[in-house]
Amino acid sequence: QVQLVESGGGLVQAGGSLRLSCAASGRTFSSYAMGWFRQAPGKEREFVTTINWSGGTTYYADSVKGRFTISRDNAKNTVYLQMNSLKPEDTAVYYCAASSLATMIEFAYRYWGQGTQVTVSS
Repeated sequence: QVQLVESGGGLVQAGGSLRLSCAASGRTFSSYAMGWFRQAPGKEREFVTTINWSGGTTYYADSVKGRFTISRDNAKNTVYLQMNSLKPEDTAVYYCAASSLATMIEFAYRYWGQGTQVTVSS
C-alpha cells in the first residue's frame, strides 16, 4: 500500500513557475515508477510525465516537453514536478500516481494522490 499526498499547487501568472511535490508513505517507494497526470475542467485526465524507479528514465507529454521536469528523491520518498514557462492551458488539477512501470498509460497506475490545483492566469 502506498499513500500519496501532493502539494505545491497554487495561482501563478503566465510565464511563471511552480514546483509540485508528492510525498509517499511506505518503504517501497523506490520500487515504483511515479507519474504526474492532470485534469482540466471539462476534460479527461491526461498524462504529463513519468519517471522510473531510479530516476534514470523519464517521459513527457509533448505539451510540456522542455518546460516541465520530473525528478525524485528516494531517500525522501518524494517525487517533484518543476513547471516553468507556465501557460493558461496548464491550468488543471495535478495528480501524482505510482506504477510498477514508467508508462503513459493511466490504468497502469495503481495508487493515486488526491490532487493539487494549479491555476495559471493570463
